[in-house]
Amino acid sequence: MAQQTSAKELTAADAAKLVKCQVPKFNDKKEPVYDDEGKPVMLDKAITEDEVLSFKDYGTHVVVVTIDGQKFRGDK
Repeated sequence: MAQQTSAKELTAADAAKLVKCQVPKFNDKKEPVYDDEGKPVMLDKAITEDEVLSFKDYGTHVVVVTIDGQKFRGDK
């Protein structure tokens, strides 16, 4: 069975733009900030093209593996 190709092939830069990673928020003293329930406050951080080791386009979403081995999913 032949695999269908999309009109535009996804590049590593395109894949990086579709995913975000969660990082803890820090205060001025470089200590983590916690919410009322005692959970750390998390912020979205963009992934750069340089951090992308590999990626896979699944049509509705993309999965990116970073150079440090983390796996992220982003909707298209």
